Amino acid sequence: MTIFSVNLSTKWEEFLKDLSDEHDIDISKVINGLCDWAFSSADYKVQFEVWLDRVYPPKGQAADRSQAEGEEADEAEEDQQEETEEEAHEDRDYSEDRAEVKS
Repeated sequence: MTIFSVNLSTKWEEFLKDLSDEHDIDISKVINGLCDWAFSSADYKVQFEVWLDRVYPPKGQAADRSQAEGEEADEAEEDQQEETEEEAHEDRDYSEDRAEVKS
């Protein structure tokens, strides 16, 4: 058995501590039971891994995701800039056309 330390948020620490006190067992047994229950099904394990990958991407993927998001933002900015330029050209062309009609 490997022993390691886990940092829990105050909310969960209090909740699990209360459960362990209520049942007069060590909090580590409560956490172990929670893990046994949470991962008792292969589907639950997969759901957890999907959640974990989405929230805390595996090493290397976080950098890849950040780079991809940066590239998408750059593309969106370029598209916006092109649209603005096109609108400016259209406005100029429209103004020129109106000026020619008045002449």
